[in-house]
Amino acid sequence: MAGHSKFKNIMHRKGAQDKKRAKVFTKLIRELTVAAKSGLPDPEHNPRLRAAVVAARAANMPRDNVDRAIKKAAGGDDGVNYEEVRYEGYGTSGVAVIVEVLTDNRNRAASNIRAAFTKFGGNLGETNSVSFMFDHVGQIEYPLEKASEEEMLEASIEAGANDVVSSNGSHEIVCAIDELHAVRESLMARFEDPIAAKLIWKPKSLTPVDAGAAETLMKFIDTLEDNDDVQEVYANFDISDDIMEQLAQQ
Repeated sequence: MAGHSKFKNIMHRKGAQDKKRAKVFTKLIRELTVAAKSGLPDPEHNPRLRAAVVAARAANMPRDNVDRAIKKAAGGDDGVNYEEVRYEGYGTSGVAVIVEVLTDNRNRAASNIRAAFTKFGGNLGETNSVSFMFDHVGQIEYPLEKASEEEMLEASIEAGANDVVSSNGSHEIVCAIDELHAVRESLMARFEDPIAAKLIWKPKSLTPVDAGAAETLMKFIDTLEDNDDVQEVYANFDISDDIMEQLAQQ
């Protein structure tokens, strides 16, 4: 189960999400709102809402902001209905891209996503045009200091997970979609709240991207992530650590 994984690289530079705190909070509040409306407004009895609260806590969102978003959504006072949409297509160098959106204006979101693909030489496709190249799985993340590799591996196997990768500063536990809640609850009983627990799109294979195309691809992904409607961007690129370091310094 345990082994080296480039998925952190595939998920793009997480630091890029930290450079605009306000945008991060906007996305988190949208997820809190949708999660609170999707079931009980109590994190203890709403797995999606609990995951959203955990994510907000990991991003250092003030507790008052979290509670306010949940209460507003539960009371129906927000006056906004967000729609979940998935867009798929190809970016620079034929990299497969999945964009998950929460929007109150589907036409606006579609227009902006299509414009980004076009601007950077990509092609927006139909739903399921690239998702077959990914596995839709559950992922739970803990900081490395929470447990040793062996301890996390053993606990994850017992909880029913399929894979564990301990690198890049964290333990990443992968499980089947319908097992996410059970695996998370089992691990929480031993290690408390994780950094994150959510459904992700994990690439089945990687597309190599050279230095010449890497900068354009990263600008494309940054443009998508800067869009308030966009919650997550997944792509199957493989860029060397040396090139990623060069881009991070620009």
